[in-house]
Amino acid sequence: MVDYLRQHADEMIAIRRDLHSHPETAFEEQRTTDLIARRLSEWGWKIKAGPGVTGVIGTLSAGSGSKSIMIRADIDALPIQEEAGPAWASRIPGRMHACGHDGHTAILLAAARQLSDTKNFSGTVHVAFQPAEEIGSGAKKMIEEGLFREFPADHVYGLHNIPGMAAGAFGFREGSFWAASDTYEIDVEGFGAHASQPHRSKDPIVAASTIVMALQSIVSRNVDPVEPAVVTVGVFQAGTASNVIAQRAQLRISARSFTEETREFLRQRIAEIADLQAKAFGVDASVLHRNGTPPVINDAETTRKVEQVVRSLFGDQRIVRNVPLMSYSDDFSVFSQNCPGCYVVVGNGDSKPLHNPGYDFNDGILIDAATMWVSLVETHLKP
Repeated sequence: MVDYLRQHADEMIAIRRDLHSHPETAFEEQRTTDLIARRLSEWGWKIKAGPGVTGVIGTLSAGSGSKSIMIRADIDALPIQEEAGPAWASRIPGRMHACGHDGHTAILLAAARQLSDTKNFSGTVHVAFQPAEEIGSGAKKMIEEGLFREFPADHVYGLHNIPGMAAGAFGFREGSFWAASDTYEIDVEGFGAHASQPHRSKDPIVAASTIVMALQSIVSRNVDPVEPAVVTVGVFQAGTASNVIAQRAQLRISARSFTEETREFLRQRIAEIADLQAKAFGVDASVLHRNGTPPVINDAETTRKVEQVVRSLFGDQRIVRNVPLMSYSDDFSVFSQNCPGCYVVVGNGDSKPLHNPGYDFNDGILIDAATMWVSLVETHLKP
């Protein structure tokens, strides 16, 4: 199987690099989806373009089996200016594949090609190419439009590369794995005045500053110390001049957690702190919660199936069990809320970090990862 895939390695790497050169951000991935649909169609897959605005679903059946499997790859890029790099660096100013979605897409396309050529399975395979992962919206949009009603599956699988992890190593964790991610905007409305007369104002900067400090107590004093959580104030905007006490201030917050219980607690506590701190300073605070992505929680049985596939292909030396919790987030979690799922990580080697302008996907891991998907299908849908 590996030898067969390696025969097409140059072609698949060329696809990956083409995608890298032409990055498209959330819900704008039209060139990307055109390429995916064209290739899948050439290889005999039944195509549905458009779920989730710019998503693509490919379906392939063989034999008489009734079981089904879905494998998902994310396809969108980020609004980042790529550093000068290889010949396949981004040609689109301010856009780049800084998270490896170009690689994830090429991996699944390589697997799709072999599956169509060999059809060494009995049942149905769905390959889901999902847009808008980086803004946490694509999976929800696809599912709202009936993804699992139209393309039912017994299990769903996804994959992400990890810089700093040994190239080609596969990591597994049952249960909670990647974090839920939510964002909040807190608008603090005060009363502006001349900087020389603070007594005539209701200073929103002072009030917002106390909100920032109070928010830091949530994880340290309200959350169980063995339960991971993060509350980060990433934006504090207020004022236009040093001699003016501002009328308003705005905070933007990222909160991450690994269970729905902690996620809900953070939501309640952030709102309480904003309200009570604002009242203490005689200003008003409104909190807008932008619901993000739930935590990635791997089904135990499904995870063990993938791990066994990797073991049979590459041996124990390529497996990392009980990978530590990761505070990244991914809306694959929405897929696995609707179907038993497993999210696998694969080492990208010694590369720049994810979301770094110097990052690039490691083409050396492409074929082994594609081999894992093919073997998983052939094992799950054994003739």
